[in-house]
Amino acid sequence: MTTGQMPATDGRATTFNAPGPGGAFRPHGGVRGDQQAPGSALFEGRFGRMFRRLAPANHSEADLTTLATAITAKAEDKPTPETEIDDEENQGIDAGYTYLGQFIDHDLTFDPNSSLQRTNDPDALTDFRTPRFDLDCIYGRGPNDQPYLYEDGGLRMKLGRPLTGAEDFDANARDVPRHGLDGQRKRALIGDPRNDENVLVSQLQSIMLRFHNRLVDVFGATSGADFEFIQQMVRWHYQWVVLHDFLPTIVGHDTLDKVLPHLSPDAAAGGQPYHLSRKSIYDHKPILRFFEWANNPFIPIEFSAAAYRFGHSMIRPIYRLNLTLTGGDPAINGRKLIFTPEDGTDGLNGFREFPDNWAIDWRLFFDMGENRPKTGVDRLQKSYKIDSSVVNPLSMLPTSVASDDRSLIHRNLLRGMRMGLPTGQAVANYMDVDVIKPGDLRVGKATEDGQKKNKTLAQTVPAFDGNAPLWYYILAEAQQAFRNNDTPIRLGKVGGRIVTEVFVGLLLGDKNSFLSQFPGWEPDERLCNPQTKNFQMADLIRAAVGA
Repeated sequence: MTTGQMPATDGRATTFNAPGPGGAFRPHGGVRGDQQAPGSALFEGRFGRMFRRLAPANHSEADLTTLATAITAKAEDKPTPETEIDDEENQGIDAGYTYLGQFIDHDLTFDPNSSLQRTNDPDALTDFRTPRFDLDCIYGRGPNDQPYLYEDGGLRMKLGRPLTGAEDFDANARDVPRHGLDGQRKRALIGDPRNDENVLVSQLQSIMLRFHNRLVDVFGATSGADFEFIQQMVRWHYQWVVLHDFLPTIVGHDTLDKVLPHLSPDAAAGGQPYHLSRKSIYDHKPILRFFEWANNPFIPIEFSAAAYRFGHSMIRPIYRLNLTLTGGDPAINGRKLIFTPEDGTDGLNGFREFPDNWAIDWRLFFDMGENRPKTGVDRLQKSYKIDSSVVNPLSMLPTSVASDDRSLIHRNLLRGMRMGLPTGQAVANYMDVDVIKPGDLRVGKATEDGQKKNKTLAQTVPAFDGNAPLWYYILAEAQQAFRNNDTPIRLGKVGGRIVTEVFVGLLLGDKNSFLSQFPGWEPDERLCNPQTKNFQMADLIRAAVGA
């Protein structure tokens, strides 16, 4: 067994374990939520702190409420027509990555009780989800303990009813399994109920179920592979997508390569990326400067309550699911609102059975290599930019999601305060990166028009001058990359490094991940893109639907 060392915060040495290709696979075990809380004197457990030396920010609820109002975009009378390019779109990130990010979050974390309900005991926060990329949101507790998630025999995942509307791409689209009486809400029968909170993440869950079944066909037909092997292969292909597709898309290759130097292009091989010119992880060891643990990795509260909430700014107010949905208001023309506040049936609200002609055409959400047009009903939709503006629907969450404080923006800021997060400036100083100048910290959209009108943070809330909430700071930091409406916007040095180190650290700390067991592993070539030889989310979807 080969190990790499990194220092723990108390001076002890800790290791990441990486058995070679012959390392045995065992399913994960353990009880969820059985470790320490974020304010503990320890620095490991389900939740913990990444910057334990930094003092909590000094923020008032009134000031946070003012900032939440400023971050909330004004409600639009009409959505941007599909014949035009929306200047709020992020030309560097496709719309599907918003919901892949949500799916990943649900795989890593689960807090069944909102921290806002425990204002007198913020240290009580625990994560009842294993902090690993192990797809327990798909597999639950396995076929023996939750057989109703599986087909008879326990090898294949159970699927839901057929869906229509995307036959040109996916003639066999399926919903997730559901249960309930006719006339009542039919709830999803899945490993994590949150993966049914909107139609988009619900159908992404279905894609993962079908990908498992596809690998049963790929591996089982020739080798008689059992459930544990299929599960391992599904997890490893998914982990590859997280590491080689999602992370570079969100943080950029430079940030990822600084944490995992063995992934950086090899100049001697003509600058080819890792999967075409592989270097050893032992010769080019991981560099984790801020995410440290003694025995088992944890979810840093700075990650869960601030950095990883960047995705909220990427949400669009409206989406086209497929090319067959038309009619209604000409400006909408069959597109669907992300939420209808009073839980109406016309939006993509979740926790219920939606119309069976709402199958998603994933070519409208991920780049399938087809060079789709930038405008028109068949265009590849983009996410909204990572900036200090969040679409108005998130200020009025559906009643099925929130019954008290229905503003997600307000809830994010309050959670950061109650979890005792440090300021963005304090974290930047700790990480030894340049702190953003007060005149460059602005509140509003990263658009050419917005850049002329946006007020500074100090003008919006004078008390936040040099004292920015961490979540806001990470959004505003990404916004610093803006040059014009076409500029791709990704996380900056603070947000990007936090997200990257946590993702990499969790993979290294999981003895069953491919990065620990078999760092030289590559996806099965039968599933890879034949042109690029790589495996990305688009390729996973193609494999799942049999395209």
